[in-house]
Amino acid sequence: MTGYDFDLFVIGGGSGGVRAARIAAGHGAKVAVAEEYRFGGTCVIRGCVPKKLLVYASRFRDDFEDAAGFGWDVGEPRFDWARLIAAKDKEIARLEAAYRTTLESRGVTTLATRAVVEGPNAVRLSDGRTVTARYILVATGGAPNVDSALPGVEHVITSNEAFHLGTLPRRVVVAGGGYIAVEFAGIFHGLGAETTLVYRGEKVLRGFDDDLRDGLMDAYDKRGIRLAMGAVFTRIEKTADGLVGHLSTGQAIEADTIMFAIGRRPATVGLGLEAAGVQVAKSGAIVVDRFSQTSVPSIYAVGDVTDRVNLTPIAIREGHAFADTVFGARPTAVDHSLIPTGVFSSPEIGTVGLSEQAARVAGHVIDLYKARFRPMRNTLAGRDERTVMKMVVDRESTRVLGVHVLGPDAGEIIQMAGIALGMGATKADFDRTVAVHPSAAEELVTLRDKWVG
Repeated sequence: MTGYDFDLFVIGGGSGGVRAARIAAGHGAKVAVAEEYRFGGTCVIRGCVPKKLLVYASRFRDDFEDAAGFGWDVGEPRFDWARLIAAKDKEIARLEAAYRTTLESRGVTTLATRAVVEGPNAVRLSDGRTVTARYILVATGGAPNVDSALPGVEHVITSNEAFHLGTLPRRVVVAGGGYIAVEFAGIFHGLGAETTLVYRGEKVLRGFDDDLRDGLMDAYDKRGIRLAMGAVFTRIEKTADGLVGHLSTGQAIEADTIMFAIGRRPATVGLGLEAAGVQVAKSGAIVVDRFSQTSVPSIYAVGDVTDRVNLTPIAIREGHAFADTVFGARPTAVDHSLIPTGVFSSPEIGTVGLSEQAARVAGHVIDLYKARFRPMRNTLAGRDERTVMKMVVDRESTRVLGVHVLGPDAGEIIQMAGIALGMGATKADFDRTVAVHPSAAEELVTLRDKWVG
């Protein structure tokens, strides 16, 4: 590939862009990656990785409380927010360095700079240089939404800033009902903050199975997390004692910190896409085909910037598929139809396949299998929190359409269920699998409580 500075120029050093660059280089391409902030992207720097570290920290509260039931006397625990954040920052710095090292060891040129699309085969760097490439891949991810028209919105933070708070707030209000909102509500509460979750809908986690949604809300309520459903902020007021959030329901909630987690938008502003002829949706998402190709044949896009399925493993899959398609002579399209996912709330959620509601909408006649039980650990701990497991089965074929879990280690459990569903497993396949006893996961192969759908 002659006549260009690079075979591939990647804009964005997150999970999808880095995977694409690494695989393309492995296919023999000359590759460069430009990242204006920090290599690793949203997931590694200010998303799922640091968030999971904070989730772990927040769960020690349960461990200390439960230990007494097992004969332990741990004394009065104390938590130091500054120490946690310092440890988190050290780990993120290590991961960022690992991302850079991995790329450079594959011969990829890394550029710590902003890059914008100049044309079908050119990008302009922040220092004014123009670089040419046979192919351009946009993998700039997304950014948090805020309601810019909301009076007092300048006083709120997003998940970006939550990782860098100087102190743990005493009173926190989280706005939103998706992954980020419910996870941070659990984090703040577990670390000792008085926490309120505000959401415009009746139930959190829109699109998830209703039994999981109800189960998580019940658990949060019992834990002491205040739930303000069917409400949105009308204004936010700065006071001498902190903040007051005024809601559409007439409530006024006092807080030290108000965090908005009301969704994310594709990070495409100012990238020069429209001028280059790349089709962009009203939402800001780059429009791509099944092979991640845009309306300009030499420009591709993967990950959250396309707003297909905004999950890190999907961005990685799309980046890999792009590199195999364009540089490996193996046209590959990512299947977005069956995706296991976890919500690291406390208790956490794992889910794969169709919810009960989605199965009905799709026209399936279904049988439902459910279990709701107290995990063994909770018996001696004296904790009343329940695990929920549910299986959605097509009645005619007996193929398992969906598996849904609420409870400890749900994210770990659902990974294996995802393999089974991907292979087209039936209820009989689950039933003849020997149970691992005693475990919570064994319920998935011993479910007999059928609810006719």
